[in-house]
Parts: sequence; structure tokens; C-alpha cells
Amino acid sequence: DTIGIDCVAMCVNDIACAGGEPLFFLDYIACGKNYPEKIATIVSGVAEGCVQSEAALIGGETAEMPGFYPEDEYDLAGFAVGIVDKKDLITGKELKGGETLIGIASSGVHSNGFSLVRKIFEMTEESLNTYYDCLGKTLGEALLAPTKIYVKALKSRKNGGVKVKACSHITGGGFYENIPRMLPEGIRAVVHKDSYEVPAIFKLMAEKGDVEEKVMYNTYNMGIGMVLAVDPSEVEAAMAAVREAGETPYVIGEVEAGEKGVVLC
Repeated sequence: DTIGIDCVAMCVNDIACAGGEPLFFLDYIACGKNYPEKIATIVSGVAEGCVQSEAALIGGETAEMPGFYPEDEYDLAGFAVGIVDKKDLITGKELKGGETLIGIASSGVHSNGFSLVRKIFEMTEESLNTYYDCLGKTLGEALLAPTKIYVKALKSRKNGGVKVKACSHITGGGFYENIPRMLPEGIRAVVHKDSYEVPAIFKLMAEKGDVEEKVMYNTYNMGIGMVLAVDPSEVEAAMAAVREAGETPYVIGEVEAGEKGVVLC
């Protein structure tokens, strides 16, 4: 019932990241056997994602494909269309160096790096139902926490008149592959790892799987789902706007002149 939120989030967060607002969403479900209750539960998650992102769910398609998919398996896909005035597009071209990086907290693993998750933990009922004190919940509950939808947070800063010069949605590829997308040549991002508390689920994965730090930051969001670059004079207003939307912001670094890329220190 939450997988649909993930599907919507991965589409609408990219729209928000470009400065836009999602208008509508469509979904497609393919399955080996159509169990109506199961499909209804999946679609309820999609609908919840649309509510959270203030987008309309205007249609969808369900394809029953026995012989192609096993009976109990399904595939969920979707896409969203958004709108933005050209003057409001967030491109990163205006970054000059000296800007402040603000990170918005994630809810956990979000929708990326699950191939590695499956290698680290046994995918059994017993393993997923194991309660960890450090997580305050079972492993399964922690891993299935739905992806945060940042549409309202970015809309809030826009309504507050805060100019975001660059924005990056931290998905697969983590910090190292996503943050450079928002940088022009000759500009690098410096992220301070101790500027916020890395969520327990990532520490647990690194420990259980003996995963080196660089791989963790190159696979996962490490507790930061969206990164914004703003002028230092606008930091307080940007943080206030993000909080007003119910999200948690942190100042996590800065932008400076240098070879395009990310430095974690």
C-alpha cells in the first residue's frame, strides 16, 4: 500500500527539482494474475502519492500477462507531467560559488539501492520482522518507509520568494552521481558529513554488509533526499519555508570554485 507513493515520488520530485509543479500522473500495472484487492491496494498508494504532491491521478492501465509474469508478481510504472514558467526553471547555470547547500531530510532508503539491500539482509519473513532497537521498528518497516515527496516544500520556498539557484534529487547514485547534475563546469559542491545525523538504517546497512563509506554515499541518499543551493542571505528564509511544509532542513555545505564534482569532508 506504499509502493505507489514511491512510484509517484520518483516522478514528481524530479519535476519539483526543476522548479515545476506536477499537474497529473498516470500509472501502469502489469501482473501475472489480476487479484482485484491487491491492485486496489497498490492504486490506493498511487492515489496517496498524488494527494501528497497535489497532482491529479487521471488514468491508468492494468495488464494481466500470465506466462510472462509469475502469478504473485507485478510491475508498477508511472509518469507525471508538470508545468513551470521559463523564468522559474532551476538549472544551476547561475551558480557562481559561495552559495550555501541545504539538505532536506529523507525518510530512509527511499526507492534506490535495493539490490544492495537484498545482498546485505536475508529477504525472509523472520529477517524482515526482526525488531532493531537502533531503528525503533522492524527491519521491514524501516526499509519500506515511503519516499518523501518534496513538492510542497519546494512550493513553499517559491511562495516565500526564495530563489533556489540549483537543486538535486538524491536518488540512485547517491551524493556522488546526483549532486554534480546541478553544477556548471568550474563549480564544485562541498558537503560536510557531520552537519546532520545519518539515519540508523544506513549505519546498520554499512555495518551488517561491511559496505565502505564511499559506496554508501555513492548508492544511497544517506538521510538527505533533496539538496538546494541558495545565496547565504536566503538561507534562513529557505529553511523556514521547508519547515513550514513539514520537512526538516539542514545546512550541509557550500558551493565553491573548483573542478566540477562533490567533495565529502
